[in-house]
Amino acid sequence: MYVEQIISRLKELYPEGYLQVNRDPFYLLISTVLSQRTRDEVTIPTSQRLFSVLDTPEKMATADVDEIQELIRDVGFYKVKSQRLIDISRMLLDEYEGIVPDDINELVKLPGVGRKTANCVLSYAFDKDVIAVDTHVHRISNRMGLVETDTPEETEIELEKVVPKDMWKEINGLMVLFGKSICKPVSPKCDKCIMNDICPKLI
Repeated sequence: MYVEQIISRLKELYPEGYLQVNRDPFYLLISTVLSQRTRDEVTIPTSQRLFSVLDTPEKMATADVDEIQELIRDVGFYKVKSQRLIDISRMLLDEYEGIVPDDINELVKLPGVGRKTANCVLSYAFDKDVIAVDTHVHRISNRMGLVETDTPEETEIELEKVVPKDMWKEINGLMVLFGKSICKPVSPKCDKCIMNDICPKLI
């Protein structure tokens, strides 16, 4: 199948996959919220700095918003996110006994958590078979002709129809790496791409 060709080639290109700094559910939840509209190069050190001071829901729920703002000020929309981190932590304590839920319907109830963030947590923290669709996955899936969709939500639904389930959780990490290095939003490096003999944009 075409989709299996794509995933096989991406796995050859990135044999180690997408390495996360920390697979703890709370860390992953908070760092993924921080990553919204922010590059990994900024998100990763910011998450590490935040968790060096506030590493539990209890600490984050009772932190002063100004303290959190100072710790995460490098990420986009840091003022909005600072309050969200407090609200998320309080909700985890009030409704989930401080434990990050492993169900998408519960995760999306948390402030600032959409399907992409929830699926990242389910995939990377809980090793569940889900497809986390961010801008890279949405863009590449459409460019490669796997789907024809307008939104990441639609892309998730359509990818589930064409990608074998045992490959779902691999999609995000592989396409993020591919999207950052080769299949970029602007000026993709098509001449250096391992897909240039099968990509519908080039054949």
